[in-house]
Amino acid sequence: MTIRTLIVDDEKLAIQGLQLRLEKFPDVEVIGTCANGREAIRTIKTEKPDLVFLDIQMPGFDGFSVVKGVMEIDPPLFVFVTAYQEHAIRAFEANAVNYLMKPVDEDKLADTLERVRTRLAEKRSAEEAEKLKDVLAEVAPDAIENLSAEDESASRYEKLINVKDRGQIFRVDVDTIEHIEAAGDYMCIYTGDNSLILRETMKDLERRLDPRVFQRVHRSTIVNLDQVRQVKPHTNGECFLVLDSGAEVKVSRSYRDVVARFVH
Repeated sequence: MTIRTLIVDDEKLAIQGLQLRLEKFPDVEVIGTCANGREAIRTIKTEKPDLVFLDIQMPGFDGFSVVKGVMEIDPPLFVFVTAYQEHAIRAFEANAVNYLMKPVDEDKLADTLERVRTRLAEKRSAEEAEKLKDVLAEVAPDAIENLSAEDESASRYEKLINVKDRGQIFRVDVDTIEHIEAAGDYMCIYTGDNSLILRETMKDLERRLDPRVFQRVHRSTIVNLDQVRQVKPHTNGECFLVLDSGAEVKVSRSYRDVVARFVH
């Protein structure tokens, strides 16, 4: 899979430096460069790149204006590249794949491209699914109505959660979350190898997560059921769920119905 890539920056040396770093990735094809926002919008609409490395501070149209300017088409993936840390939150609000500081670190660039590959694969899989649905709509319309209802339900819930913790923005894939514990108005989110603090109530976070996967097992604990590997009975009708990482989460008696799906 070739990643057709556009670089947008008003500094020629910045473009050359990024081009040089991208040469190390055989699946990245730089199809062009732009020196300002207006030129970038025109090029994106005509060339339809998969990925755009986009400077934020440019005369005239800045990077965020470029993103807004191509929203009426199927937009590419964006990676913001800038010298200004204070734009990080706006970059993630614009649904950027990542936010790189100048000069671009090679390891962070490699990590960013891995994220891009994942996002493109998901996008292409979704396009293939749409084609399949079009065929089903012709040969089995009843089936497609049922599929659409399920898709609509699933699409209501978050796939990625942005967490601001310790002065940084982390993009957490919800599938990697093992469990979540409440501490007042803060949530502690545990993945297999990390823990992050999110300022949000349990009730608000529950609304964002698919209840078919994320279930309350205690008044202050939510568990990803896909991460459960063992159920260990305990006293007084309580039990523990053993997760992929080996962590154990207590299930209170009030939530015993959650455990029932593992034993029937």
